[in-house]
Amino acid sequence: MMSLPLTIRSLLQRIVFTDIRPVTRAYSNQVEGNADEEKKAIEPSKDRTKIIPVETSIRYLQSKAYKDTYGVNPVWTLYRRNHKGGFAPRKTRKSCVRGGIISTGNPCPICRDEYLVLDHRNTELLQQFISQYTGQILDAFKTGLCQKKQKELLVAIERAWDQGNLTYDVPFREYDYSLYKNLGKN
Repeated sequence: MMSLPLTIRSLLQRIVFTDIRPVTRAYSNQVEGNADEEKKAIEPSKDRTKIIPVETSIRYLQSKAYKDTYGVNPVWTLYRRNHKGGFAPRKTRKSCVRGGIISTGNPCPICRDEYLVLDHRNTELLQQFISQYTGQILDAFKTGLCQKKQKELLVAIERAWDQGNLTYDVPFREYDYSLYKNLGKN
C-alpha cells in the first residue's frame, strides 16, 4: 500500500516538473520536415522496383535498340569490373541492387539493363552465358555478374534444360568394340 502513493507522487512530480522546466531551443536555418520529405527522389535509371515481363525482355533482345547497344556480342563482353589492385578478385559483389535501387556505380551487365530478365523462357539471353565450345555455364569471374544474378542464371539455365527449352550436348565417345569382343573367346 505504501508503494502506491509513492508511485503516484513520483508520476505527479514528473508531470509538474516537465511543465515548469525552462525550454531551450537551438535555432538553425534548416527546416524541420517529415520523414517522407527527407527521402531523396529516386533517379529513374537506378530504380529497379518495376517488374519487366519476360515477353518484353524477349522482344527487347530482337529489337534495334538491343542491336545498337550490344551488337552481335554477348551482353557481358563489353563489361569491365571495377576493383582495387592489378588482379580482379575471384568473387564478385553480392548484389548490385539493394532496396530496389542500384547501389553501386558499376552494376553487373544484367543489373545495368532493366530489360534483361533472367528466365527459363528467355533462351536467347541464357545462351550468351553458356560456352559454345564446352556447353558449360560461364563463371561469374568471366562474365562479371553479381552473385545474386549468377544464382538466378544457374536456376534459369537448369530449368530451361529440364523443360527442354535449351539443349545441351552430351559428348560423343567412340569405343573400339573389337577389344571387348575378343575377351569372351579366350
